[in-house]
Amino acid sequence: MKKRRWGWWLGGAIVIVGLLVMRFLPLNQYIETPGTADNLRDFVTMPTRPDKRKGDFMITSVYQQQATPISWLWAHVDPHATIYNEQEVTGGENQSTYNKVQGFYMQSAINQAIATAYKAADEQYTRQYLGIYVLDVSKTSHFYHKIQVGDTVTKIDGVHYDSSVGYQKALAKRKLSDKVAITYTHNGKERTTKAGLIRLPDGRSGIGITLTDDVKVSTKIPVEVNAGQIGGPSGGLMFSLQIYQQLTNQNLRHGQKIAGTGTINADGSVGEIGGIDKKVVAAHKAGAKIFFAPYLKPSKEVLKYEEGHKTNYQWAKETAKKYAPGMKVVPVSSFDQAVKYLQTHK
Repeated sequence: MKKRRWGWWLGGAIVIVGLLVMRFLPLNQYIETPGTADNLRDFVTMPTRPDKRKGDFMITSVYQQQATPISWLWAHVDPHATIYNEQEVTGGENQSTYNKVQGFYMQSAINQAIATAYKAADEQYTRQYLGIYVLDVSKTSHFYHKIQVGDTVTKIDGVHYDSSVGYQKALAKRKLSDKVAITYTHNGKERTTKAGLIRLPDGRSGIGITLTDDVKVSTKIPVEVNAGQIGGPSGGLMFSLQIYQQLTNQNLRHGQKIAGTGTINADGSVGEIGGIDKKVVAAHKAGAKIFFAPYLKPSKEVLKYEEGHKTNYQWAKETAKKYAPGMKVVPVSSFDQAVKYLQTHK
């Protein structure tokens, strides 16, 4: 009798351990599913230009989580879930570094959105170029254990340039045998380190870092944008539209819920993003009737090597047809194009 009782206890313990493993054991894969579509009034604060118009501009997101055995199995039957390996998501960086990069991408998108909206509204703003933000450091770089992701490079041999292109051109003129002094800020403190160059894949000389411009935007009309826990650059277009709406007080939405996605560049052009099918689903669940999707005409080279290539717009339109009936997907290549559509379509 006692042996039978111990057998039941052992069997129960094995089942419980198995369930815990299925539920909590982290795998080296990530699952991406539809996130949320949030009202941008909750993100943009402009005390002297409140948004009192009807309707909403919404920022869309995807939800990423590290897979466990049970969520991995569920993802195979969820039509809106996509499984990625860890390298595809984090680029080999640890979670802390990955989150830091995503946070910078978002802040960069916000700065560009502010500049784009203020320029379009003919309102005063200034840009202050801080340096180049480090997104990645190649393991072959002589600066690999010196400069870190999240640092901002401010000078090369004591010279400060006005754009990342300026830094790249200055380094490209150097010989591989040269050593350069890189001045950078790390956690708010300025440091300088010196090392040699490496040959980049395009044949030029460089220090082996992936970078983007670190720019601060100041405005005469106060504005504050807080993206909360959302990271990445894909909210640029929608932030621009919300800020422009408040600056001009135009009736752009005509009482509608309008969602969308896309990066915003210095020239006002809109760039493609990932996970647009999931963002369409999130927008539909939130009641959006219009969805702005980036459209970049694919080059002959892309069509040649990517059989069945789909643009963001094509992918979004197909998703809406299947999962978001009644939603109008609008292709946009620039901020001005999005504004013009809103002004001419009530």
